[in-house]
Amino acid sequence: MKKQILFIALTLLFTIKNYSQIAFEKGYIISENNQKTECLIENIDWKNTPTNFRYRLSDGSPIIDADIKTVKEFGVSGRNKFIRSIVNIDRSTKNLQNMTKDKNPIFREENLFLQVLMEGNASLYLFDDGTVRRFFYKINGPEIKQLVYKTYFVNDDQIAKNNYFREQLYLDLKCDNIQQNEYETLSYTKNALMRIFTKYNKCVNSEFVDPEVKENKDLFNLTLRPRYNNSSLSIDNSVFEGIGFDFGGKSSFSLGIEAEFILPFNKNRWSIIVEPTYQYYKGEQTIQSSQVVGGTLTGKIDYKSIELPIGVRRYFFINKNIQIFANGSLVVDFSNNSKVNIARKDGSELNKLEVKSGINFGFGLGCKFLDKFSTEIRYQTPRGILADNPDWRSTYQTTSLIIGYSFF
Repeated sequence: MKKQILFIALTLLFTIKNYSQIAFEKGYIISENNQKTECLIENIDWKNTPTNFRYRLSDGSPIIDADIKTVKEFGVSGRNKFIRSIVNIDRSTKNLQNMTKDKNPIFREENLFLQVLMEGNASLYLFDDGTVRRFFYKINGPEIKQLVYKTYFVNDDQIAKNNYFREQLYLDLKCDNIQQNEYETLSYTKNALMRIFTKYNKCVNSEFVDPEVKENKDLFNLTLRPRYNNSSLSIDNSVFEGIGFDFGGKSSFSLGIEAEFILPFNKNRWSIIVEPTYQYYKGEQTIQSSQVVGGTLTGKIDYKSIELPIGVRRYFFINKNIQIFANGSLVVDFSNNSKVNIARKDGSELNKLEVKSGINFGFGLGCKFLDKFSTEIRYQTPRGILADNPDWRSTYQTTSLIIGYSFF
């Protein structure tokens, strides 16, 4: 069984290596000399504002690297649009260790790609490099200005906020259908700013464009996951030499239910998974031992638990119907009415050991079909199950073949 599982895992790894890639989608670039070129852009659904990207002129043509030095603007049709602009940006941090007592922004001129969130009489832009998130805007003219927001120390333990962006928008986006309290309570977030820019552009009868198509993304999956397990367990006494049991490999069937939370960036390729799973293991072995009267010991294990893997999954899209994924999890185990008994030849009890599991890790490779059906091979690193018995060492290990059906 383990050899078969290893073969399938290697096959999946080979498939990931050779076929998994983010698709090149229809788009365009505008070069330094203002020439617009239709092309195919590698769309990675950027979480952070890019400084470079890759494109090709047609299917099968060579991949070309591009960056802010050579491209003034680029976009993926119906998804993202980025423009190059020289702007004054304040990179003040929210990190407490580096936060200052200066309320005022410290601007520095930089040449940046900005994501276009809205274009109209009032245009809105975003820059986010993972450490600094800033919004910019433009009203009818060529100048793009930052919307000012800054956190700072009032004293050594009190933090205040400079919300000057509210005053900027109150002065520049005045319109009859926007009440003053809307500016006063406005938050420095994408959705809140998009709403007020939309309201303003409608008020002044401006045609405006949101380059990003809103998709109904499925951001949660609930999947029933029965499985075939191949598990092994060994225990040995660290005080008395020669007292140890290898209960061997046992096959069993168990059931889990997985909640998957898709992260809304990088084209839904990352997710958080939580999967409560029932599992059990039973075994018995008799050994020879000169340490006890009768010369033999019989060990019996009855181990039942709820495993709780919590982890991260990465998808690799082959086509619209097939996805390959890899995941890693931290596995917390909650044993239930489990016991290990060790008895002499005459049946009298030598030890009754309490089962308490440690933490281990799980690694899986799998495929998902039609966004409903899935199969996965999962390997778990060894874990101890006799944590409250210092004189005993234990190693429990499982490899599983899992099938799944997503009903939500």
